Amino acid sequence: MNEERRIEVEEVEGVAAPAKARVSDAVETFERKRDYLEGFLSQKPAEPVADEPGGDLYEAVIEALKEIYDPEIPVNIYDLGLIYHVEITPEHHAKVKMTLTTPHCPVAESMPGEVELRVGAVPGIGDAEVELVWDPPWDPQKMTDEARLELGML
Repeated sequence: MNEERRIEVEEVEGVAAPAKARVSDAVETFERKRDYLEGFLSQKPAEPVADEPGGDLYEAVIEALKEIYDPEIPVNIYDLGLIYHVEITPEHHAKVKMTLTTPHCPVAESMPGEVELRVGAVPGIGDAEVELVWDPPWDPQKMTDEARLELGML
């Protein structure tokens, strides 16, 4: 147990730089099988309806919001009632006003960023802005019937 360990130090003058990857090498080795952007780029932006909810672009944003789930509750944030307001401007920008179940929510730092990324990824949205508000505070009455049913509250 009382073995003595020795640390050996080796001094070197320099290290050779690794070879740089070249695109021409990769093109010869790998063949591009499918253009993943083709379907995305072929989608045309939906036209927003100014000053009122509705329209294809508005519905696409709502669908994107319904894909984001609260990590502690198995219900999406839209049906939970965390989204207070969605506005699509004439310039195709989205403004989302949202809250969280509590100011001490563990995802308070990450959830607004995720909402902004998901809404901004909707085809046709130029820019997404998320405002986190605490007034009015969230309460279970803001949940949809689907959310209440999922949580066994109906």
